[in-house]
Amino acid sequence: MQHARRTGDMGRLALLAYCEVRRWARQAGEPELADRSTALITRHPYASRDQFMAQIDDLIGELERAHSRVIGRHASL
Repeated sequence: MQHARRTGDMGRLALLAYCEVRRWARQAGEPELADRSTALITRHPYASRDQFMAQIDDLIGELERAHSRVIGRHASL
């Protein structure tokens, strides 16, 4: 996802957010992240490319935090 963000590939970002992030979040027990990735693509159009990219940046940050939580949960087992 970071590579697609660096290159500004909006189509790939939309695909990754909707399909891959949502799937991973559900499997990892992060339903809020799954809902957010779905809403990012399906709930409303964006006024500009910059607005969409800002939301993608927020999603990437949230995904990184969720990954840390999941790793922490598995490490404590």
